[in-house]
Amino acid sequence: MPTAPSLSVADLVREMESLAPPRLAEPWDNVGLLLGSLDRSLDGPVLLTIDLTEPVADEAVALRAAAVIAYHPVIFHPLKRITSRTSAERTLLKLAAARIGVYSPHTALDAVEGGVTDWLADGLLHPALDASHPERAAHAGADRRALRPARSLPFTQELKIVTFVPHDKAEQLRMALASIGAGIIGNYDYCSFSSGGHGTFRAGEHAHPAVGSAAPGNLESVPELRLEMVCSRAALPLAMEMLRQFHPYEEPAIDVYAREPLPARSAGAGRRITFDHPTPLAELARRLKSHLRVPRVEVYPALGACAADGADAACDKVLIERAAVVPGSGAELAQAAMQDACTLLVTGEMKHHEIRAATSAGMSVMLAGHTQTERGYLPTLARRLGAALPGVSCRLAERDRNPGPVLF
Repeated sequence: MPTAPSLSVADLVREMESLAPPRLAEPWDNVGLLLGSLDRSLDGPVLLTIDLTEPVADEAVALRAAAVIAYHPVIFHPLKRITSRTSAERTLLKLAAARIGVYSPHTALDAVEGGVTDWLADGLLHPALDASHPERAAHAGADRRALRPARSLPFTQELKIVTFVPHDKAEQLRMALASIGAGIIGNYDYCSFSSGGHGTFRAGEHAHPAVGSAAPGNLESVPELRLEMVCSRAALPLAMEMLRQFHPYEEPAIDVYAREPLPARSAGAGRRITFDHPTPLAELARRLKSHLRVPRVEVYPALGACAADGADAACDKVLIERAAVVPGSGAELAQAAMQDACTLLVTGEMKHHEIRAATSAGMSVMLAGHTQTERGYLPTLARRLGAALPGVSCRLAERDRNPGPVLF
């Protein structure tokens, strides 16, 4: 393992992409290395923050930080210029002048198993759990799954090539295709599948069949193997060339299928959690406050639940068996939560009409503030990064502040 002085921003990027694979991010998001050079040495601390504001940038410069992990991307919309006109532009100029890199994981860190969303769900499922060590919960005690599962497919498995070959030529063709990268599945290579059958053909006037008869009008039936191998799109042209070179037929039958990305139960946007026992809405609010260490949360009971006794009484009477959990802003997943039979949506913020739509449809809503549902995961991220980058100080920004509101 290299020592800290030999580590670079490239090592930091590699670890962040391992902890929060960019392929899990939402299509609209902007994750990854947003500023800086990969070869910049990690000769200073790595600062972690939810929002990369000017005060946080000043702190990073004062600390001689090598990089900043900013959960929310400081570059989100396209920039036509970088001057000192706006706070975001001034922030980028200060960091660029100090050669401080900026990496944003945002929704990739939300979606990954054991990330921000699972940390938030742990607070509802495990009220006695130390919030600074969410990994200890190990997601035990209740059923949980992604509300909108991530779909992914390794590039080596984007396509499937299928051809039909005589038994005695199948092995040489298999080896030829494997030599150019076909048949790679995870940590395995030379992967293929073969099944037997019979192929038929009738040779034309100028045909020269490798097997069977070329006699005019003669219908041939020959034993063949159906050979299947996965392949990347990039390797397909070379695979076709190798297939035609090593296949004994003049006109081999070749099928190429595009493969659908596969859904993941434990990774993706939001979480659906099922409690071991029906739990009062008020109890879940107390658990969330304790987990997030906030003085209050906003609870909006489903309209039918509070029609007779009012909202306050409903919080004690309404029992929740299944809830949806979305850090930050969860309105986008409200419909998915209702379709998954969730009767509670726990998130950071929603607009008035979004809350009304949910509660009118029979789903209660619990809001804790946008960044409050994210900030508590940073100590875990700092600890995991520090373990992966020995000798590098990973610390939380002291000037990273919740933007409000101020409660009187």
